[in-house]
Amino acid sequence: MPHPVISANHVAVITGGASGIGLAAALRFAQAGMKVCIADLGDDRLKDAGTKLSSAAPGGAADIMTSAVDVSRADEVASLEDTVAKKFGGTDILMNNAGIQPGSAMFGPADNWQRILGVNLWGVINGTQAFAPGMIKRGRPGLIINTGSKQGITTPPGDPAYNVSKAGVKAFTEALQHELRNTDGCKITAHLLIPGFVFTGLTARGRTEKPAGAWTAEQTVDFMIERLDAGDFYILCPDNDVPRALDERRILWAAGDIVENRPPLSRWHPDYGDAFAAFVKRK
Repeated sequence: MPHPVISANHVAVITGGASGIGLAAALRFAQAGMKVCIADLGDDRLKDAGTKLSSAAPGGAADIMTSAVDVSRADEVASLEDTVAKKFGGTDILMNNAGIQPGSAMFGPADNWQRILGVNLWGVINGTQAFAPGMIKRGRPGLIINTGSKQGITTPPGDPAYNVSKAGVKAFTEALQHELRNTDGCKITAHLLIPGFVFTGLTARGRTEKPAGAWTAEQTVDFMIERLDAGDFYILCPDNDVPRALDERRILWAAGDIVENRPPLSRWHPDYGDAFAAFVKRK
């Protein structure tokens, strides 16, 4: 059973909504009879996604809105909030989902770092700051769902800018939920979506067929909706290769680097490989 906010005539806004997890969520919300706005970049992508959503929505195109928005720009996100309020009356679900992963190096170009942080982290901050005050003021139950990543928790080597951005999303969303639950009369809750290996345009890397280990975007969204109904803040998604128990051990090991005073990223340190392997096998 879906969360009660996911119901007819409520309003959902999804950034990064023209493809992948964002589009899968938008389709689920539209099928539930919600009015849906997707924000993304690329006119053709938005047009194609809008057509799919209009076909899925009981109310057709009248209940669907698409908008070209660069989420790293606070003014564009604020304009989006104003437009949604005028067209649909307000927002019940905000899904800050827009993200990029072009790859990064520690001493790589500053512009690359700034773009990754601008979209992945500032996009979440800009979306929340633009939409949350109005959502709270309405006095209705609502959801703010921010898309994070396991890489923002275990921070594996190889893509530091992406890891930093997603670690920031985790910290921001935790602080947001604390703020919301301590705001008088607030009926909005925040949630951190932590996908597993999901086959989308972001992860395809030239592949045309889904790897056996990956989930589809639709599976991820179905799991998200199930866990929202259960009241989870941390929506830690498994996939076909990695069960939740293994994710939990990896996360515990990463936290243990601090507690045990091990070298950072000790999981990948040659002196700790055997210890990590033994740790994840423990019952």
